[in-house]
Amino acid sequence: MSSPSDRTLTGGCYCGRVGYRVDDAFDYALICHCGNCRRTTGSAFKPFAGILRDRLALTKGADGLMVYGDDLTNNTHCASCGSLLYSVVRNGEWVHVAMGTLIDTPTIRPTAHIFAGSKAPWHQITDDLPQYQEFPT
Repeated sequence: MSSPSDRTLTGGCYCGRVGYRVDDAFDYALICHCGNCRRTTGSAFKPFAGILRDRLALTKGADGLMVYGDDLTNNTHCASCGSLLYSVVRNGEWVHVAMGTLIDTPTIRPTAHIFAGSKAPWHQITDDLPQYQEFPT
């Protein structure tokens, strides 16, 4: 049986124009409630999984990306349907994969809520995961 780090997951956007593969070896997974993530996703929160940038590769649609930001920090969307696929963070070395764009089921699960202090006032967190008012240090 293969270990999770030997598995490769697939993901992609809503319209199918952009696809990616990523190793099932995420270092962390969190649920972010900050205003930027809410506006970027159009949702109350953004569940994401973090991994080194070189462990994610586009499989199709590289010419169909809309990147908001620069090479070191950005949100990468499909230019056709607008799906947020991932965010480039931590000086360009990591990506935060939007877990909702994964087609395959990852091994990792979110372990905490971050920026719960600025969550949408109309949203109630109902699980038992730890809640941090900002990003835990």
